[in-house]
Amino acid sequence: MILTYILILSALLHFYWALGGKFGLNYALPTDAKGNRLLNPSTFMTYVVGFVLLGFAYVAYRLYVGDESTVIVYAGYGISLLFFLRTVGDFNHVGLFKKVKNTEFAKYDTWVYIPLFFSISLMFINVLWKIS
Repeated sequence: MILTYILILSALLHFYWALGGKFGLNYALPTDAKGNRLLNPSTFMTYVVGFVLLGFAYVAYRLYVGDESTVIVYAGYGISLLFFLRTVGDFNHVGLFKKVKNTEFAKYDTWVYIPLFFSISLMFINVLWKIS
């Protein structure tokens, strides 16, 4: 259930940003070495990410209650892989092997996002192994 709650809270944070909230936004988007944002998502795309995270939360919940349907199980493995790939990163600005390490985003990525995303990946694998 912790996994479900983490994903719901993440979705709510994205909805907050889509509605114009600014708290934490400067630390959530990757920047280059000069501090310029590499992503400037539209309001629509921020809502999309929020709804995708709610979908991930639904999958996590279905796995938690023991739903062994093929779609849910494959979705769980796919989501786990997605969060693991984000943990590894793009080898430039995000993830374990990033080259740009001196920005505010990079510090948060190292100390918050990488551990969080790796934990989410492991939690999905854990719940998948428990139902199989």
